[in-house]
Amino acid sequence: MMKLLGAIIILIVTTWTGFEAAKHLSERPRQIRQLKVALQSLEAEIMYGHLPLFDACMNISKQMKKPLSWFFEDFAKRLKNGEQSVREAWNESLEDVKRFTAFKQGEIEVLQQFGETLGQHDRISQQKHILLTLTHLEREELDAQDKQTKYEKMIKSLGFLSGLLLIVLLM
Repeated sequence: MMKLLGAIIILIVTTWTGFEAAKHLSERPRQIRQLKVALQSLEAEIMYGHLPLFDACMNISKQMKKPLSWFFEDFAKRLKNGEQSVREAWNESLEDVKRFTAFKQGEIEVLQQFGETLGQHDRISQQKHILLTLTHLEREELDAQDKQTKYEKMIKSLGFLSGLLLIVLLM
């Protein structure tokens, strides 16, 4: 009876682990899409709303879901303090929030490059930088979707099958 209970627990835990790992794969494209929407909103706020960066980011943080809302809120608060440059505030906010996201190094690098240009140019040039960033994020999103379709089902199955293997080895 105890062996059966232990086997069931092992199977449940390994299957759950496989599903959690697969969830990370499905979160990445979703969060990249949300980030693209946020940057499009930032473009609209800058170009048509003529809002300062602080106000634009606070508005975006209220529209987005976590963890992106945390990022824009933290960035806006750092801007309001005025102790840092825009680039430093962007990069530090990115460092603080990236562990809560499903972003890989590619998305982080694109965002860091965008942070280098943020607030440095006039509205038209800033719009061009946002569009360039959106293009790079589109490429990263396609890569994330490709990896999701290739590996999501396999990782779920691998979690279950590794549990079965462990049960067989322990019996």
